[in-house]
Amino acid sequence: MTHLIEERDTPGRGQGIFALKSFERGDTLYVGVLDNTPIKNHSHASQIGKTSFGFHSGLGSKFNHSCDPNCGININDSGGHDIVALRHISAEDEATYDYAMRNYRIEHFPGPCACGKTICRSSITGWKDLNQLRKDAYAGFVAPYLIEMDSE
Repeated sequence: MTHLIEERDTPGRGQGIFALKSFERGDTLYVGVLDNTPIKNHSHASQIGKTSFGFHSGLGSKFNHSCDPNCGININDSGGHDIVALRHISAEDEATYDYAMRNYRIEHFPGPCACGKTICRSSITGWKDLNQLRKDAYAGFVAPYLIEMDSE
């Protein structure tokens, strides 16, 4: 699937992932494959369950955060996070998702958010810190364990 996306430099944000073709809502840009090595939470770790974390192989860790993302996540059969279009993405657009779509708490991004969007939250926060309006906007594009954790 990597022929649909590629890694490039992003001004002021290091590396990012860019679309090589157009995508529509629900289209898969990246199929998440988890590394089998158990890990603790860190800046590139993905929460993969209520209390577990994993690392995605390949380009999975190269998708940048945005407070107004064009992608979301779906959990695949292996437990990995597929990156899917939340709305139309044009060829050459950077593909981003909100890290709150996968992590209930964000503990490893103490600095300010650099997404530059008009609805930026100023810091990268977790699902627990999102308002209900934002959670509703992400419906169907977040990890199901986050919804379960909210109801506990």
